[in-house]
Amino acid sequence: MHKVLNIYSKSLIVLSLSFLFFSCQNNSKKILDTEVFRYNEHKNIGSLDPAFSKDIADIWATNQLFNGLVQMDANLNVIPCIAKNYSISTDALTYTFNLRQDVYFHKHFLFGKDSTRVVNAEDFTYSLNRLLDKKIASPGSWVLSKVDSFKAVNDSVFEIKLKQAFPAFLGLLTMKYCSVVPKEIVNHYGSNFRSNPIGTGPFKFKRWEENIKLVFRKNNHYFEKDQNEQPLPYLEAVAITFLPDKQSEFLQFTQGNIDFVSGLDASYKDDILTADGKLRNQYTETVNMIRGPYLNTEYLAFYLDSEVPEIQSNLIRQAVNYGFDRKKMMIYLRNGIGIPAYGGFIPKGLPGYNEAIGFNYQPDRAKALIQQFKSETGIENPEISITTTSNYLSFCEYIQRELQKTGLIVNVDVVPPATLKDAKANGKLNLFRASWVADYPDAENYLSLYYSENFAPNGPNYTHFKSDLFDSWYQEAFAETNANKRALLYTKMDSLIMKNAPVVPLFYDEVVRFTKKNVENLGINPINLLELKWVKKR
Repeated sequence: MHKVLNIYSKSLIVLSLSFLFFSCQNNSKKILDTEVFRYNEHKNIGSLDPAFSKDIADIWATNQLFNGLVQMDANLNVIPCIAKNYSISTDALTYTFNLRQDVYFHKHFLFGKDSTRVVNAEDFTYSLNRLLDKKIASPGSWVLSKVDSFKAVNDSVFEIKLKQAFPAFLGLLTMKYCSVVPKEIVNHYGSNFRSNPIGTGPFKFKRWEENIKLVFRKNNHYFEKDQNEQPLPYLEAVAITFLPDKQSEFLQFTQGNIDFVSGLDASYKDDILTADGKLRNQYTETVNMIRGPYLNTEYLAFYLDSEVPEIQSNLIRQAVNYGFDRKKMMIYLRNGIGIPAYGGFIPKGLPGYNEAIGFNYQPDRAKALIQQFKSETGIENPEISITTTSNYLSFCEYIQRELQKTGLIVNVDVVPPATLKDAKANGKLNLFRASWVADYPDAENYLSLYYSENFAPNGPNYTHFKSDLFDSWYQEAFAETNANKRALLYTKMDSLIMKNAPVVPLFYDEVVRFTKKNVENLGINPINLLELKWVKKR
């Protein structure tokens, strides 16, 4: 009872502060409810400096404040942003960006006066150098690992040269790490730029009471327009609260105090959705549900350098893949949200995905494979152990029950997330649950987990999968500039992985958003980026 009262009290405090923010910040104009988009960030926000936009909470916020040379549309196409256009040399090593001349940094008060200025190419030189500065220690420095050099050719032309061809490079440049920032402002605030951000985005920073409330206001000088030449954004303000409890967040949504919630939390999934993933009747008149592919593959992984015969055996690895019903698992454990992983490791939504190269549910085939293993090895009671965290215990227990019907003994070990992360990186687990969320929207990001030079702990190849054929295709893909041919190479690599079965793809995640009926144009995208410049409320 005390916990409920405390949550309710905190909700009232946050909503009261919301009223104060919007009633006091602009006495000359009253901001209507239909002009403010409100959402909750239960994980808090660590920094509004794009150089530190690592977590989704920070990325969502900085995406409203900052822009880069290019951006990603809802279909994962790279399109111009501050760069009005760009060209790539025939050897795919030199990228030349021609900048717009109508992009201004947000108006800011500095040295006793309001000021602003046009963004120029030197600003990008400064911003990318800042990513590489070891004193800054940006977690985004890896984005430039394949860059040889970059420079401002003149005020309106920026050039980047790569060490080697890398077709996914433009996708990397869409990340918030690569946003442009003004040197004079960053130098003035130093580390406090995290809470005094000045960018070029559709919204500008207004006020931040950390862990309580964050407010952005419309940037009236934003450079992008809609198809009717109407300036973006449509909204006057964005208000973010910080209730830490997901159930409290959902309660605020149902009461109309926030405009959307993202994701499907166990605390409310059965309340809002039926078992097959449909909105329950009490919400159909007031709530819209938006769902689509998310670039996240959930899977089990075998450590192929293990000395355990069952782990070394492709027969057992295939049997595990055949031995449980992924569709039934998604219905029972995720209310139908998520796409059963019948394809390979590349998730649905990326070029290279092929739904025909993976495993479907064939329990009789799984039994036959296990029986073949017994006959060939003389091991009468084959046994495996799955290591997981508590969040995915239900999935692993489901798989355990199903596989034991095939004649395979399955144990499930539960460890803390930090322990699992360290143990899988250092080859201490034979079979473990994992997930891979795309750092950038290209299938190479997923296939890098099977390149032999990326063996963990020095890279993301946690399974220690090794194939000379795979490695040769992987290298070939770097030099292939034709997108369709590169996608075919990706599919061939993914098919080879499935043939050797170092992993058990469980499902490809989905982005799920719930909005009020009066919210328009929120949209959805496979990288789960929150894009508010197009949003309207009525």
